[in-house]
Amino acid sequence: MNWNGWDDFFAMGGYGLYVWGAFGMCALVVAVEALQLRATRRGLRVGRQAQIDAAGERS
Repeated sequence: MNWNGWDDFFAMGGYGLYVWGAFGMCALVVAVEALQLRATRRGLRVGRQAQIDAAGERS
């Protein structure tokens, strides 16, 4: 496809809102997933450290 400028590129032949909206939603979902995985990993680390600390106090 040939574009005469950036406006034509972003308009995508009239489908720009759909294309860029879908791209944006996909990027948002990937970012949220990465943040949730990061929070879960931190939670598991904190929980594991609490178990180690509790085991050390019992000894």
